[in-house]
Amino acid sequence: MPKDIEAIMKRLREMYGKPRVELNWSNPLELTVATVLSAQCTDERVNRVTEHLFKRYKKAQDYIDAPIDKLEEEIRETGFYHNKARSLKAVAGEIEDRFGGRIPDDIDTFATVKGIGRKSANMIVGLAFGKPAVIVDTHVTRVSGRVGLTKSTQPERIEEDLKKIVPERQWTAFSLLMILHGRYICKAKKPECPRCLLKEMCDYYIGGNYKGA
Repeated sequence: MPKDIEAIMKRLREMYGKPRVELNWSNPLELTVATVLSAQCTDERVNRVTEHLFKRYKKAQDYIDAPIDKLEEEIRETGFYHNKARSLKAVAGEIEDRFGGRIPDDIDTFATVKGIGRKSANMIVGLAFGKPAVIVDTHVTRVSGRVGLTKSTQPERIEEDLKKIVPERQWTAFSLLMILHGRYICKAKKPECPRCLLKEMCDYYIGGNYKGA
C-alpha cells in the first residue's frame, strides 16, 4: 500500500519540531569539517571540538597548512583522529585545488571529492546551499525500510526510491526528520514503537516485528 508522505511528515514534525541537523556550523566549510568529524562520534562531542577548532581554522588552506600532529591533537576527542586528520587535510586540499577553496554547491560534483561521498555531499549542499537533497545515512536506511518506503538496503537505490515518493521541496526536511527519528525513537537495537506516532502506518510495527522492550 502506498504511504501517505504528508501524514508521515506531519507526525515527524509533531515529534521533533523543525527539521534540523544537530551539528553546529555557520558556513559550508564548517559544516563539511563537522561532517567529517561526526563519523562514529556523537554530534555533541563534535560540537565541543569544533567550538575551538573553528576559531583557528577559517579557510581550507588553514587545514592544509596545519601540522598533522597538531590537527590530530585538536580533534582527538572525536575518535579515529589519525584518519580524520588525514581526511580533513585531503578534503581541504581537493577543495583548494579543484574549487579555489570554496565548497561546490552541486551535489554530484561535491560527491566526487575523496572523503566526502554522496551521503555527506547531499547533507552539506542541502543544508548549506538550500538545494533539495535526500540524505541517506544509517538512520534513514533503517527507518525507510521499517516504515516501508523502500525494500532496498543500498543507499543509492534508497535515495532514488525516496525521490519518487517525497515531494522535491521536502527532500532535505524529510531526510533530517528521518535522521532524528532513527536517532531518538526508531533505534537499531531497541526501537521505542509504543511512543512512535508513525506506528499505525509502519510496516515493521503492523507486521508484528516489535517484541517489546
